[in-house]
Amino acid sequence: MAAEPAWQRLLAQPWLWSYLAAASVWAATIAFTQGQGGGQVLTAAFTFAAFFVIVGIGQMFVVTLGPGNVDLSIPATMTLAGTLAMRIMDGHEALILPGLALALGCGVVIGAINYGLIRALRIPPIIATLSSSFLIQSTAIWYNRGIRIKPPPALAEFATAQVAGVPVLAVGVILLTVLMHVLLTRTRYGRAVLAIGQNQRAAGLAGIPVDRIRLGTYMLCATLAGLCGYVQAGFAGGAALNMGEEYLLASIAVVVIGGTSVAGGNANVPGLWGAALFLFLLVTMLNTFGLGAGIRLVMTGIIIIAVIIAASGRQRAR
Repeated sequence: MAAEPAWQRLLAQPWLWSYLAAASVWAATIAFTQGQGGGQVLTAAFTFAAFFVIVGIGQMFVVTLGPGNVDLSIPATMTLAGTLAMRIMDGHEALILPGLALALGCGVVIGAINYGLIRALRIPPIIATLSSSFLIQSTAIWYNRGIRIKPPPALAEFATAQVAGVPVLAVGVILLTVLMHVLLTRTRYGRAVLAIGQNQRAAGLAGIPVDRIRLGTYMLCATLAGLCGYVQAGFAGGAALNMGEEYLLASIAVVVIGGTSVAGGNANVPGLWGAALFLFLLVTMLNTFGLGAGIRLVMTGIIIIAVIIAASGRQRAR
């Protein structure tokens, strides 16, 4: 039997469609502006896509665990982690690393609480994480008290720095993406996550510690949300109580558009970047066209659905 041509294998990859969609909307935007501002749009796209990718990685691991697994506490975790870090650093550069450790530790604790609720109360993850998000957000509101503390200058410079038009933050997140790809595909933990998503009962019978793997996955997701909150607070000039709002649906959208199966057992790390770029460039394109808010929302939904259908259709064909 003849080997499948390389171009056919490439077209069968679900992540390809997110990149093609991102390139198409960018080209449409540049054509509309007659080539003006193309570089600036890409720079902005990579900057904001980096935030989507950070939370998208964690959500992808959770979704890969199987149907019903999703973390809705990401926005609240970002807010609390960013708020705690900014308060402890109080603008002092010497406290940048302790602030980062606090943000990551906040995520670890929240992830453990989330899975504790799932196991102890035996409720669906979507309910458990939604419930915990109210408690987390309330804690952030109580602790913030309406005070916006500026980040240390070095953190702000890192979050906004560019080298030859390339955001330093995006480069760092690309390296993180490579690391997470290796974790998923080359380690026992990653293979265990995939096995649980394909058949949790069979994974348990095969000797995989299902509870420990699921606990670690929810902790990983919340930790990455804490990291995102920390970095975004540095980028935006401080932590705000609504800083995580847009990441609730975005964290799920980049996972689905990027080619990860919502049925579990099949994850796609490379597709996260294509999906994140597509989401930002799509909004940019519709804004450039001068469409009203209502039309923009409708068009965004239609285009996203079309990309998902194209990607899933290729997966079924394969």
